[in-house]
Amino acid sequence: MIRAVDPDLVILQEATRPDVVERVAEATGMAQWGSQRATSLGFLSKRTVAHVAWHRPRISRHAFLEIVPDGVPWRIFGVHLSAVHAAWTEQRRVFELRALLNAISQHQHGAHALVGDFNTVAPGDMLDIRKLPARLRALVWLSGGRVRWRTIQTILDAGYRDAFRHLHPDLVGNTFPTWDPHVRLDYLFLPERWLHSVAACSVVTDNAARDGSDHFPLVAELKT
Repeated sequence: MIRAVDPDLVILQEATRPDVVERVAEATGMAQWGSQRATSLGFLSKRTVAHVAWHRPRISRHAFLEIVPDGVPWRIFGVHLSAVHAAWTEQRRVFELRALLNAISQHQHGAHALVGDFNTVAPGDMLDIRKLPARLRALVWLSGGRVRWRTIQTILDAGYRDAFRHLHPDLVGNTFPTWDPHVRLDYLFLPERWLHSVAACSVVTDNAARDGSDHFPLVAELKT
């Protein structure tokens, strides 16, 4: 799937085994890769990377990843927020997102993007609770039978925009799970002033993507 899409940069989720990431980089012809054991976010890059760092705010379950590809003006932040659909986990995701935004505030006027698995539902999108596994349905009912989805609204209120929804206001765009996609958990956000730079943003749903992960990948093209 990666070879078919031929991306310049890949942000990986749950990339906790550097040896596996290294093999994927070799198999896809990537010039540089990064992964840390027991750390979710990793990357593959076709060009050398001028700067890469993992940052873990105290409140966050996962470190977020900061990447600056060499020779382009973009700074990319890989995101993986806490999982499980429940009221208390949604509150945790809001805390994690606010910690991330505080940490990157010095970059918020430059060209940058937040991309990854936000593990939450955007305003206007739907989650069919009936399709969740029984243990996760039970957590929703323990939350009062519904979850007030606030994480994505928090990032929108901070001046970011959903690249996929901007280009495809009428498409569903579900990304999870690949065997029965019923919820959109994966997003690319940019500050509104940089929204014009999104040339493309789509969900890859072919068989290679279906076989490669439990999430369909989100692929975007940003103009430099």
